[in-house]
Amino acid sequence: MVILTAFCATVALASTTDQTELTIYNQGFGLVKEVRQVRLRQGRQSIAIEDVASRIDPTSVSFHSLGSKDAFSILEQNYQYDLISPQAILNKSVGQRIRFIRTLGDRRDVLTGTLLSAPTAIVATAEGSSQQTYNGMVIRTDDNRIVLDPTGEVEVSSVPAGLISRPTLLWDLDARQSGEDSVELSYISQGLNWSADYVVTIDGKGKGDIQGWVTLNNSSGATWENAKLKLLAGDVHTMQPQNRVVTTALALDASKTKNESGFVEETLFEYHLYTLERPATVRNNEAKQLSLLEGHDVPITKKLVVDSIGSSYYPGEGEVGTGDVKPQVRLEFVNDKASGLGMPLPKGKVRVYQKDQYGSVQLLGEDQIDHTPRNEHLSLVVGRSFDVVSSRKRTNFTRLSDRAVRETFQIEVRNRKEVPETVFVLERHWEDWKITKKSQDFTKLDSNTAQFTVSLKPNEVKKIVYTVETKW
Repeated sequence: MVILTAFCATVALASTTDQTELTIYNQGFGLVKEVRQVRLRQGRQSIAIEDVASRIDPTSVSFHSLGSKDAFSILEQNYQYDLISPQAILNKSVGQRIRFIRTLGDRRDVLTGTLLSAPTAIVATAEGSSQQTYNGMVIRTDDNRIVLDPTGEVEVSSVPAGLISRPTLLWDLDARQSGEDSVELSYISQGLNWSADYVVTIDGKGKGDIQGWVTLNNSSGATWENAKLKLLAGDVHTMQPQNRVVTTALALDASKTKNESGFVEETLFEYHLYTLERPATVRNNEAKQLSLLEGHDVPITKKLVVDSIGSSYYPGEGEVGTGDVKPQVRLEFVNDKASGLGMPLPKGKVRVYQKDQYGSVQLLGEDQIDHTPRNEHLSLVVGRSFDVVSSRKRTNFTRLSDRAVRETFQIEVRNRKEVPETVFVLERHWEDWKITKKSQDFTKLDSNTAQFTVSLKPNEVKKIVYTVETKW
């Protein structure tokens, strides 16, 4: 046990809580801006602020007067993070005189002398295994005895210079005149992050409700009371390892969108900024959830998609088919005002639910969306169909030349449901291709994709047969 008998205090400035602004980026860091009151005296002096985030990036700190640009000049700025602890005090007290109080039976023994070595634990890893080595305490007593690893209480006369109780920003500045001044402190801190999550509950009749949530995580080492909270959605370019924001030019769009959750959305440069209109307290080591948006009776379309080839695989000359393929189940909607939405959606996970016949909500699947502007179309892959199956095989392969082939494919789609279904079959080809024969019409979606739309009655089976010629 370490007993502290002296301590040299530093001056800390109290933050004006109603003027704290916190902008959190969805890339693991945040921008903190605080207005504080400071009493200056004319001439050179030191100003310290203790209650800053322990994961601060000291290279990002800005400190300036709000009253007058030339109220003071900053001569030096320091970030001190050598924190007080028993181990730190002992390490810095090596070579200094200490008192060691130990209990021997029913009596107390006091040793005075010089601390030669402080106890430290070292974890070493060799060939995948770990072992712990212990370097013990060594004291040379006043009568020149060497005492190893005594047990008891250590008493030091003072806290060694340079140790502080919490991370501290320290400025050496020269003030033009004495008096009170308002200063703004801003810095970037790691350990702040936010993410968006969405819950979609469909009614099975083409409509659904969408609830968007924001989850904040604060492991920065600081708590902010009644802060003005802002969330920035977008991929901000940062430089490692300092994680300093490179983009500084800002262009505000005049349009703002407010929703019932209390967030106001605006365009900021090439990003979107969400500002909470009420104060929020963000505590250290806390996960906080806030409602971002709500949409009711949003038109949602279910779509079954068969994509046998995918985006890269193509069967070789000796391969004849891909076997049974379960269609993807997609839910699609438009992020616009007509659908009850219309706010830019930050990237995040979407979970889809539906009530069963007993009224219990069941999870249907989940997907991830990217940052999505307003008026964009979203397609969520929530799973695979159980009762609709397709199979694909190549029935003919002819090599027309060294750089051309002719192939015939057959896709069979089977609906084992008691209700009709529509299935969208995607067939992919590369290079210079052309479908020369077909059993039904198709739509060319892009340079590599043909889409066949198959309408199936209950328990109906249909086949798509087509011939394609490819040159390269």
